[in-house]
Amino acid sequence: MREFLCPSCGQRLTFENSLCLGCRSTVGFDPETRSFAVLTPEGVRAGGSGDSRCANREIAVCNWLAPVGRSSGLCVSCALTRTRPADADLRALPAFAEAETAKRRLIFELIEVGLPIRGRDVDPETGLCFDLLSSSHEPVVTGHAGGVITLDLAEGDDVHREQLRVSMGEPYRTLLGHLRHEVGHYYFTMLAETAAGHARFVELFGDPDADYQAALDRHYQEGPPCDWRQTYVSAYATMHPAEDWAETFAHYLHVRDALDTAAAFGLAPAAAALTTPLPGAVGFGRIVDLWLPLAWSLNMINRSMGRPDLYPFVLPAPALDKMRLVHELVTAERDAGSMA
Repeated sequence: MREFLCPSCGQRLTFENSLCLGCRSTVGFDPETRSFAVLTPEGVRAGGSGDSRCANREIAVCNWLAPVGRSSGLCVSCALTRTRPADADLRALPAFAEAETAKRRLIFELIEVGLPIRGRDVDPETGLCFDLLSSSHEPVVTGHAGGVITLDLAEGDDVHREQLRVSMGEPYRTLLGHLRHEVGHYYFTMLAETAAGHARFVELFGDPDADYQAALDRHYQEGPPCDWRQTYVSAYATMHPAEDWAETFAHYLHVRDALDTAAAFGLAPAAAALTTPLPGAVGFGRIVDLWLPLAWSLNMINRSMGRPDLYPFVLPAPALDKMRLVHELVTAERDAGSMA
């Protein structure tokens, strides 16, 4: 995450700010320029293009700007949500706002790394969209299918999420982590099913067409193999090649975002700001060289505060090889998009 400044007074802003605490200006985040703009009292960009604050400003606590002329009045992130709780569902709406906050951070990072975001308005059949549903009304299974990412809003409840984390033996479970994992499934079809990526995917991850239900049943009956830490980034990644990819993709986004944030706030060398890192093995090698000592330091800081490790994972060489492939495919897609 970058460092953001108020364009009126230069005060530091958080990614979630809608008000500058220095000069009291109303501000909105412009995802196109990836910066903040000062707004008029009516919520329109001051002296600018006519962009205005998102129609979800209240219900989703959204601080993004919606492009001028968009009939829905929604920003590019909120427009990707296909289903949400009803306005009268006062129990689910706070969780919906938390989910949208995490989703905006996800969408921002996808923009930063250069991955295309094609919604259902562009691709009605397989475009990216989100169903944010409450399991207090009906069973909800968090997952991905054909571009649709479904998220159980109960994951926004700290107690519920921690109970699931412990019961499933997971060292890490967050809303943002879920979204990064599920969007990894979406980008699999774009990056790893192509001719350029498929053969290498099979070599590193295995057969993506292996029987998923059989793998799921085996995983929950037998658990991960005892030596999984030598090959995989997480126990869940052992279930099926598709889950291994999604877990690896999520960790790639964890690493990229944490390095950018650390560099922006002076916690890592300026060279760690990897918004446009080199493609291929050289670029990924640089990421690893910067990440490993940073992750160690952050874990030690957390321990000094009596907290669990911030990044409670070990990246064995085979997992790094898989992550390298993710990096190569992501940067290739970015570079192809910039030349289009």
